[in-house]
Amino acid sequence: MRTRGLRGTLAADDGIGAGNVLARVLAHGADPQGPGLTFDTAVDGHPAELPLTLGRLDERVAARAAWLHERGITPRDPVAVWATTAADMVLSYLALTRLGAIPAMMNGRLRPEIAAEYIRRLRGVGVLADGAHTALLAGHDLGVPVIGTPAEAGTGDPAAAPAHYRHHADDPVVITHTSGTTGVPKAVLHSHASLFAATRHLLAMPQAQGTSRILNALPAPHTATVLMVNQALGNRAEMFLLSDQGGERVLDAIQRWRPDGVFGFSVTWAELARFDLSAYDLESVSLWFNTGDCSHEPHVRRLVAVGSRDVVTRDGITRVPGSVFIDGLGSSEMGHSMFHITHRTDTDRYGRCIGRPYRFARVAVLDAAGEPVPTGEVGWLGIDSPSLFRGYWNDSVTTHRSRRRGWYLTGDLVYADDEGRYYHMDRAVDSVDVGDGRRFYTALSEERILAACPDVTDCTVVIVAEAGRVVTDVLLELAAGADDAEDRTARVRAALGPDVGATLRRVVPVRPADIPVTVTGKVRKVALRERYLTEASS
Repeated sequence: MRTRGLRGTLAADDGIGAGNVLARVLAHGADPQGPGLTFDTAVDGHPAELPLTLGRLDERVAARAAWLHERGITPRDPVAVWATTAADMVLSYLALTRLGAIPAMMNGRLRPEIAAEYIRRLRGVGVLADGAHTALLAGHDLGVPVIGTPAEAGTGDPAAAPAHYRHHADDPVVITHTSGTTGVPKAVLHSHASLFAATRHLLAMPQAQGTSRILNALPAPHTATVLMVNQALGNRAEMFLLSDQGGERVLDAIQRWRPDGVFGFSVTWAELARFDLSAYDLESVSLWFNTGDCSHEPHVRRLVAVGSRDVVTRDGITRVPGSVFIDGLGSSEMGHSMFHITHRTDTDRYGRCIGRPYRFARVAVLDAAGEPVPTGEVGWLGIDSPSLFRGYWNDSVTTHRSRRRGWYLTGDLVYADDEGRYYHMDRAVDSVDVGDGRRFYTALSEERILAACPDVTDCTVVIVAEAGRVVTDVLLELAAGADDAEDRTARVRAALGPDVGATLRRVVPVRPADIPVTVTGKVRKVALRERYLTEASS
């Protein structure tokens, strides 16, 4: 079966969903010798970076399903999965969903006490953890046993695997978690249908350039990687999954594996911006795809200046210098990016523009009462999409608090222009209400500073309101060779504008290690704000 025909067949398949893509791709006639997945670590004796064929991938998943089934794992059983490598996380997800169980994917960088509390709150049936993470859980009350390691699961007999569980559209299929900016992450539940809704839409569309040979630089336990695995399998694309998303690791993988598309979070693009990209062979890349938080203009401009892409001319298809960057805004709860905007070297719409919504999504900008606000006015982002999560696992209170008048409130502050484009101002928790209907935005302030200061590769703005006074601190990560003794206060104040600039207290050069981040690399501005409030009161 030709790939284009297979994509259309999958898009029209009422039974396919996030729990059975591998099985349905094979059932619809995909070549078992075609591409499966490629991991950066060995899998059951299969060498690292050597592609698993589709058939071999299915066999390794079946082995794990058999092992788990022998240990009593059945449909609807929540099983926490905590490991370091992309192979351990992805293969465990595929095996558990094959059984109809519910993998709860955990980021390997969680602190042990946070991980233990998260596992307790799941109230599942067991934990699948690699050796390093099993050791970290020692002495903690989990409420459930550690049933083994992902490597041990790979010793199962594929022939002993039970028949594929038949998912219903509403079946719970996987639990992912938020970044945990304020403590224990929230457990985000997705269904068989919801986590495939966006993929179904994309499979019905022409396949985009840059999605045939994908480098996955997204964290393996994240919703985004689950989406990408299913998208790659459905597209019959090659995909190389990285366990470490650091800038040097990504650049090395691009040069050696030569992908046409690289998928990641904004934190990865910020890391790449610290390098002289012209010194690397990035010619193969035609697409950079961002999800999660939207990206800053200087980071995007550095990326689109490298790579190459095909364009249609009067003389036919021609390869030209420069790549494409697709930006947007997404989260675990959204089940996919809700917006998209395309940047190239010849485009100039930035200012935290996240573009227009995907066709499968409805969006609104709302006031505190849940009513729509006029065009151009900042409000709360509301989402209604078939891709939305089903709720927070074992937390109906938080689930219902996140909904208003039929909308899921994302916690983002945005506005729409009169052409239907949307602009992201900030996360509400990171912004500060300064009274008189005014609000100061940290993300917008960072965007302005980076655009005005080319010797700064990244920055963090912390705005604190205390006792009727607002102060702003700016932490700058400087480019290699920049003078860290230079006083940049005047430049930063001008970039912030008169209102926020008037509150500027200090501008401090820092190293990346000085910034507290979540397990997905998101800056913990709440922690920084608490730090500065403590300093001010001492």
